[in-house]
Amino acid sequence: MKTTDKTILITGGTSGLGLGLALRFQAAGNRVIVAGRRRNLLDQIVRDNPGIEAIALDVADPSSILRAREIVEERFPDVDVLINMAGIMQPEDLHSDGFLATAEATVTTNLLGTIRMVAAFTEFLQAKNEAVIMNVSSGLAFVPLAATPTYDATKSAVHGFTEALRVQLADTSVEVLELIPPAVATTLMGQDQHEGGNAMPVDEYLDEVMSILGTRPDEKQVMVERVKMLRYAEVDGTYDEILAMLAGAGH
Repeated sequence: MKTTDKTILITGGTSGLGLGLALRFQAAGNRVIVAGRRRNLLDQIVRDNPGIEAIALDVADPSSILRAREIVEERFPDVDVLINMAGIMQPEDLHSDGFLATAEATVTTNLLGTIRMVAAFTEFLQAKNEAVIMNVSSGLAFVPLAATPTYDATKSAVHGFTEALRVQLADTSVEVLELIPPAVATTLMGQDQHEGGNAMPVDEYLDEVMSILGTRPDEKQVMVERVKMLRYAEVDGTYDEILAMLAGAGH
């Protein structure tokens, strides 16, 4: 992926890794549009970061996605990179049916949101000379965290969808990437509140990601070193051990 002179639309761009990537890409010489549900946060980001632009978007709402595409076509026709970062992560107790509402919301945002964004923008991006779709999965796509079963499942599905998307779009100008984060110290599941925990510091993670993108342009799965133990657990024969370790950490 070329990391300069692009016009980048990032969903889930109002906080966490989405906002962090937005600021890194802007600093690298790209035009960046952040998209998110909370208008007050979008307005604040635009005020605090001259040059960044914003679109109100709820990826759980199909009509909001279609409105966002219309806005992009009208105001930002040069968009040639789509980063599907929006996601939610909530604990679920599967002993009774009380988890179902959380599970349904997680599927709607994490999986259907990504698929609907791809459906809305793929033809638009195919008209560009060098376009990119980057879908965000997780290390938990490969070894699940027992406390968040539907989150894990959606990220496994995003991985599979992205692999198939890359094959199908191989005859187009659209490059398909998968960003596979480990646990990072963001507000997701309160990981920023656990001092001395296992979550990777946000700036350290973003530094490594931008280095990978800048120095290994042919990389299809963007993985920092810390996530590789999850990604390759089955191959390495450590799956059961890591599954048990994550289960203990989730309590």
